[in-house]
Amino acid sequence: MPLYIKDPDVDQLAERFRAASGAKNKTEAVRAALLNSIADLEKRETLAERVAKVQRKAAAAGLGPRKADDKPFMDELWGDS
Repeated sequence: MPLYIKDPDVDQLAERFRAASGAKNKTEAVRAALLNSIADLEKRETLAERVAKVQRKAAAAGLGPRKADDKPFMDELWGDS
């Protein structure tokens, strides 16, 4: 399926990228830009990876989940017994 760029600003950006990258034409420039963007996105850490990294740092610093159960304390605050 062909890609038609109807927005003059996007066309201008494609031309700027073509000139800066040394691509022969806009098609090559768009291909290169998309491939580079996809590669960058695929290198990003997922949320789970970032959370795991923080958890490892916390564990290395001696921090961990609380051992205490707050339910009795919360029940007392709310007047539940």
